[in-house]
Amino acid sequence: MQPYTFDPLQDSRWADFVASDPRASVFHQLGWLKALALTYGYRPLVLTSATPGEALSDGIVFCEVNSWITGKRLVSLPFADHAEPLVDDGADESGLTDWMRTQRNAHKWKYIEIRPLSWKMQPGTSLIASDSFWFHSLSLAPSTEQLFRGLHKSCIQRRIRRAEHEQLSYERGHSEELINDFYRLQLITRRRHGLLPQPRAWFQNLIACMSPNVDIRLARKDGKPIASILTLSHRGTVVYKYGCSDERFHHLGAMPFLFWKLIEESKEAGAEQIDFGRTDLDNAGLIEFKDRLGATRRQITYLRYPRSSQERGAVAKYLPWMRHIFSVLPDPLSSLAGRALYRHIG
Repeated sequence: MQPYTFDPLQDSRWADFVASDPRASVFHQLGWLKALALTYGYRPLVLTSATPGEALSDGIVFCEVNSWITGKRLVSLPFADHAEPLVDDGADESGLTDWMRTQRNAHKWKYIEIRPLSWKMQPGTSLIASDSFWFHSLSLAPSTEQLFRGLHKSCIQRRIRRAEHEQLSYERGHSEELINDFYRLQLITRRRHGLLPQPRAWFQNLIACMSPNVDIRLARKDGKPIASILTLSHRGTVVYKYGCSDERFHHLGAMPFLFWKLIEESKEAGAEQIDFGRTDLDNAGLIEFKDRLGATRRQITYLRYPRSSQERGAVAKYLPWMRHIFSVLPDPLSSLAGRALYRHIG
């Protein structure tokens, strides 16, 4: 490809292209790019073979992460589980490689990262395999009854029945009250895992920029929020992106209950699949949970340029001892630290 670049927030061709290209996902949407720009200051650019003003037939969207902690880099796309390059497999890559080389040197980027879902580079490419994950998805082609039977009997079906027996209440939407309750559960969950919470502004901007393609689902026990999930949607795919819960109420089955609501409602709305996102290869508990929802999985691998850019970076390097600190921070300090540091992680 002979590369040209443009700002997708200023050029309507990108939104038109994403709406028509079957390979595009929710992470290609303008709403995701706007939320990244508003929350973290990332500015997107699209690389394409189309000349200025010409209708797009291909494109790779990136954001520059400019960090004094983790280094400058170009990522497609920050905080996205995947962002398929909207170019054909096996296309002439010499122009892409030349562009990466010249622009990396010009901007002093540590590396350029692409997060494909299915797209493959030709053998001998200048990109190198980076992090790998399991990607989980659930086809909604079977009937609702078949989908329920596909859930693990004791670990999922029984817990859904327990939640119904406990008369958990259920809400769906994106009101200010739901955002508040969701974020409080986020703080609880991130502390439990020794991780900083994403900035509250991130979730507010997602809802502002992506409505009506975003939903919060929340379960309560006697009026108290105990579990919540946030999902995004694009055409026939619903994406599970964030989940959080109060572990004191795990025995009530609220999370399986919410996931079944997600499956049921997505099926009723005519969605074709649920994207359950990526999972670290060593996260056995989460892998097992998604498997028990009936999801299938396959491995996906991120790609980086140049070939010398395999290091995991400052955040991953120091994560073990950082987790202990994060797990004991009070909520106000944890939220403040997340707001200050998350822009360096993308």
